[in-house]
Amino acid sequence: MKRLILLTWLTSFAFIIANAQTLEELKAQRAAKKDTLARLEGEIGAIQGQIDALPGWKVRAFGTIGVNLSRFNDWFSKGTPNSAGGNIAFAVNGIANLDQEKFFWRNSATVNLAWIRFDDRDDPDDDSDFEEATDVFNINSLYGRKLSDNWAASGLVEYRTTLLSNFNDPGYLDLGVGFTWTPATDLVVVIHPLNYNIVFSDMDAVFDSSLGAKIMADYARQLPGGVTFKTNFSTFQSYKSSDLSNWTWTNSFGYTFWKVVGVGFEFGLRGNKQEALNYEITELGNEDATFDTIDNQLQSYWILGLSYSF
Repeated sequence: MKRLILLTWLTSFAFIIANAQTLEELKAQRAAKKDTLARLEGEIGAIQGQIDALPGWKVRAFGTIGVNLSRFNDWFSKGTPNSAGGNIAFAVNGIANLDQEKFFWRNSATVNLAWIRFDDRDDPDDDSDFEEATDVFNINSLYGRKLSDNWAASGLVEYRTTLLSNFNDPGYLDLGVGFTWTPATDLVVVIHPLNYNIVFSDMDAVFDSSLGAKIMADYARQLPGGVTFKTNFSTFQSYKSSDLSNWTWTNSFGYTFWKVVGVGFEFGLRGNKQEALNYEITELGNEDATFDTIDNQLQSYWILGLSYSF
């Protein structure tokens, strides 16, 4: 009996030791595989950089979709027990760039739209329709004739407006010439001291076209591991009046965790005194408002949701 107990104990001990050795071996193999994966991702990133530096068209697109829907029935713990709400938003960024030995042509477009809805079903006068929450449309085209490896004489066309409710009211069209600096493959800095900012609007007393300087910086990168990033800063500084100047900064992040699906985040900031005055007059009804009396608050938006890479 004692021999049987001793044999059982020895067998169990040997099994535990064998499993412990197997676990340590598996952990060691996993660590080695991770090191190999990190090295391969670095090599892939370097190869991608070489591909991006080659002449020819480079086309890329990615976007973010955010959806949040809710419905309550007789949920008495909230002030509106019978209600429905929702938020729907999506943003798409597209890039099409051509790089040749003597010239380049860079094109990009950004569309960001969002709707919001809250319906109190116990209130017959409540508006149950979706309303526009975010409305951004931007497209630009930059052509440059290379003067050196990092500098080019360039011309830029950029158009900005909204799509859902006030298309081209206002709309901004920039036409300018100057120089473009490309210190890196993915970074472009536009410096155009001669730029005409054409403003389309029914409110001629508020919006005014003028001559000024245009500065734009654009950086877009696809990193190893499914990470995409794009940032764009665009500003117009009017020679006529600082009240006619404006700037916009947009940023997009995406992380792909399964095939083309991932998580995306986008946010934007804007400063535009003409838009602030137009809102004060048309929406708030303050017809006596002027550029000197309004509060030019910082405009902003952000979206968090699923992302898709194309």
